[in-house]
Amino acid sequence: MAALEAAAQGEVAAVIVPKEAAPLPEMRFTDAEGSERALSEWHGKVVLLNLWATWCVPCREEMPALDALQGEMGGADFEIVPVSLDRGDASKPAQFLSETGITHLPLYRDPKNELFSTLKSRGQAFGLPTTLLIDREGCQIGHLPGPADWSSDDAKALIRAA
Repeated sequence: MAALEAAAQGEVAAVIVPKEAAPLPEMRFTDAEGSERALSEWHGKVVLLNLWATWCVPCREEMPALDALQGEMGGADFEIVPVSLDRGDASKPAQFLSETGITHLPLYRDPKNELFSTLKSRGQAFGLPTTLLIDREGCQIGHLPGPADWSSDDAKALIRAA
């Protein structure tokens, strides 16, 4: 955790690194087709779980940086899992991703805001965007309440440290 804490600087200096990795409860959401997904499906990878919504201006602004980070670093060892909290069907977040040229990020949804409620009850979500850094065992190793430039060298160093 010391290496991760040391890497939380510059553009990602606001990332909160706990003293030790914290297990997360099972978190479920749906994909663009409406099929249920679980965060545990990414076990074995470092995951950046990002909660966002189309009505959230900082979320809209950081989405291209998340897309760039996924395009550069996403793969067998790391993946960004962006979950839209927009209510209703998938059309609005899908349209936003299309209009802004987001090509490396899938559409996942939680229109009931269950993920946000779970994280809020743990003191880890106060607004959007909210981002969790999760290790290969599914434990939280960092969290950021608010936006960041995820395509920055600082963010890439943080991901490498994870």
